[in-house]
Amino acid sequence: MATLSQIVLIAAVIAAGLIAGLFYAYTCSVMPGLGRADARTYVTGMREINIAILNGWFALSFGGAPLLAAAAAVLHFRSELRPALPWLIGGFALLLVMLIVTMAINVPLNNALEAGFDGDSTDFEALRAKFEGVWERWNLVRTLAAIGGFGALVGGLIVHVRA
Repeated sequence: MATLSQIVLIAAVIAAGLIAGLFYAYTCSVMPGLGRADARTYVTGMREINIAILNGWFALSFGGAPLLAAAAAVLHFRSELRPALPWLIGGFALLLVMLIVTMAINVPLNNALEAGFDGDSTDFEALRAKFEGVWERWNLVRTLAAIGGFGALVGGLIVHVRA
């Protein structure tokens, strides 16, 4: 029978994998695809994506991954489970970086994009120029942090299973 520590760790791995995969998809398909579009399509597309992503499924993985990683780490403070602890702390730290980058940089850029939109009178080229490069660079940072967090949690799960 699975223990609480195993269940929470598996849930953390799943949530981290989902959020890492989402940000990876942005990095290698969504943003390059939008990058091929004209400025009006780019800005309109990003605005619609920013609206669509605010849903419960996204929230479960985005907020759930670091919370579950923290819970898994706490549950592994028992002596027989401690070998996995460094992996879990590392996974939590990287997922926290992903969360902080998103909330401190990507979300404010999304909000600025929305605030700069004024219907047909919008200067789409200028709005895109202020947004695109900065947002994509920080998206890559959060993508790498999320992938690293996922990998560390997988490492912790392997150590946990072997213990």
